[in-house]
Amino acid sequence: MTTETDAEVAVNRLLDTTRDALDDLKALEPVLLDVRALSSVMDWMVVASGTSSRHVKSLADNVLMKAKEQGIRPLGVEGERVGEWVLVDFGDVVVHVMQPAIRSFYDLERLWSVQAPQPQEI
Repeated sequence: MTTETDAEVAVNRLLDTTRDALDDLKALEPVLLDVRALSSVMDWMVVASGTSSRHVKSLADNVLMKAKEQGIRPLGVEGERVGEWVLVDFGDVVVHVMQPAIRSFYDLERLWSVQAPQPQEI
């Protein structure tokens, strides 16, 4: 039996908060990607879509508001003015909220779902 560390509990709480915030405002196709084997700068990536720039901004704002209620502050937020793609960086968790055309073009789910290469003997 393994017990979660304080950091793991905090990350899981942030993931739950993020999921709830996106669900509250009807985000389209939210997905959670475990990128621990692929990145040293983040552990989890959340990708979701909004129907318009206003919806994208509202979704990101709701994630920020719900996280703030939990005492969690982002390291940075990008793209709020335009609203095509808003990135909210919480460190271990990075949230991308995009309009569908932008999401389709960049296809982050495919990009970050690539299997990490296995070590080979030499």
